[in-house]
Amino acid sequence: MDHALQLRTATPRDLDWIHGLRHRVYAEELGQHPVEPSGRLSDGLDGDNVYLVAARGGTRIGFVSLTPPWVGRYSLDKYLTREELPVLSEEAPFEIRVLTVEEKWRSTVAAPLLMYAALRWTAARGGRRVVAMGRTELLDMYLAAGLRPVGRTIRSGAVSFEVLSGSVAELTAAVAERHGRTLERLRRGLDWRLDVPFAPRADGCEHGGAFFSAIGTGFRTLSRRHEVVAADVLDAWFPPSPEVRAVLSEDPGWAARTSPPTGAEGLLAEIARVRGLPVESLAVGAGSSDLIFRAFGRWLTPGSRVLLLDPGYGEYAHVTERVIGCQVDRLRLRREDGWLLDPARLDAATGGGRYDLVVVVNPNNPTGRHAPADALRAVIAASPVRTRWWIDEAYLGYVDPADSLAGFASADERVVVCTSLSKMYALSGMRAAYLVTGPETARELRRWTPPWPVSLPAQLAAVTALRDPAYYAACWSRTHVLRGELADGLRALDGFSSVDEGVANFLTVTLPPSGPSAAELVRACRRHDVFLRDLSPMSPAYEGRTVRIAVRDTTENARIVAACASALDALGLRAATLSGVPGRTSAGAHR
Repeated sequence: MDHALQLRTATPRDLDWIHGLRHRVYAEELGQHPVEPSGRLSDGLDGDNVYLVAARGGTRIGFVSLTPPWVGRYSLDKYLTREELPVLSEEAPFEIRVLTVEEKWRSTVAAPLLMYAALRWTAARGGRRVVAMGRTELLDMYLAAGLRPVGRTIRSGAVSFEVLSGSVAELTAAVAERHGRTLERLRRGLDWRLDVPFAPRADGCEHGGAFFSAIGTGFRTLSRRHEVVAADVLDAWFPPSPEVRAVLSEDPGWAARTSPPTGAEGLLAEIARVRGLPVESLAVGAGSSDLIFRAFGRWLTPGSRVLLLDPGYGEYAHVTERVIGCQVDRLRLRREDGWLLDPARLDAATGGGRYDLVVVVNPNNPTGRHAPADALRAVIAASPVRTRWWIDEAYLGYVDPADSLAGFASADERVVVCTSLSKMYALSGMRAAYLVTGPETARELRRWTPPWPVSLPAQLAAVTALRDPAYYAACWSRTHVLRGELADGLRALDGFSSVDEGVANFLTVTLPPSGPSAAELVRACRRHDVFLRDLSPMSPAYEGRTVRIAVRDTTENARIVAACASALDALGLRAATLSGVPGRTSAGAHR
């Protein structure tokens, strides 16, 4: 593809050309900056900026610069204070800067492609909003692209700029609408070298499960499941209990052809018995996503205001922002705080009563941190009556099932506790979950629940699993041991800046700031049929360099460590020698 239009991240060899083009355009042509004898123009952010370059063959066409929020400063800081431009502090935007194209290429699609590439790169790092400075005389062009003025004008040299902002999702859609046919035509011949897919997912929600691309979603090559390590989803490493497997195998033909109890009455009764809850406070669904969509679709409108944790499970942002269109704020968890949720900060954010719904995933996915139930209960009890709380306890069994807010929720119509049976009971393929809330709220949700909400095999499996607590308690305890062993193996590799365990059935690894991206590590591990989860799209807090890894059994954990070692070597980060480390094999032994 020597003559295809190429989009890539700039290399050190591009910088001299970038600085020269900046000088020709912004000093000599526009007069924004004084002419320099060197013929080069750079600034203090150049060491932290990311440049994306468009080229054809050996000819560079243009570039765009990005300043991510984790740099801690923007070029706009030179002109306005944070009080004058609060979007810089409140929304952690990415700044798109100096979109510049060589004069002979300005009538081509180079500029729209660079803008599109910048938006895709930003989205892949969890960016939700961008800011930019647009020349005043070109304001109509920026407005047509979806950017909107924030009401601040800047004068720099002979040039006047409007400060602009826009939603990444809306801007991406605007570029696709204006240049969709051209983008699709170019896509077939485009040499796209960025570490992000050219097009966003059709549904707009990022999930794990990429391992099925190796197995095949048509299920014609299911034997591949034995060759793949599916560590990009948080399915249990252990099988369902022997009793569950027995009930499913007793008469699978009958279970497949027979309609289940219409309202899952037996499952509801078993949950009530095991958890000590009133049955009238329960509602069931085909997994927690079913309950999220059903409940949020009833409670929220585009006028609703929602608070989410960031980082946090992406389904909540998808449903509230993209499906319903709510106004969503985020309580940012911080790496320097160990990703812990501070109850005092949560109380301060929610005490004013401006939120219709607050969502807390506890233990949190993807940080793996747990907030004690007593602390959360105190914050909720002190919150205004108008605020509804949704507490997701999908992974609570890895801490202590008794440390649940379910009992509290069963007597309070404002509080909902959602619990998936999929992850803790090795039933992800079955899809079963329940929520607990006050009887009136539960009755409303049951009224909007279709008949047969949970399949017969899933009801059989879930009821039987709940009756075998000893088996699952042993599996959960073993999970902590396996997680520790996996963490030790990964720490022994000289390449990660941190390995962070948390409390659930996964851990995270973070690459050094100057190293390869999380997407590159994930892609390199897939060459060994090991699938990991790039957390970058979930939050800019991960800076594009953190990967989540689900805990698997001893053999598969060894394959994960070996694949990471091979990937770190391939990406130029030295990995420790694997010989002599118990439980490890060469990365190529499992192809």
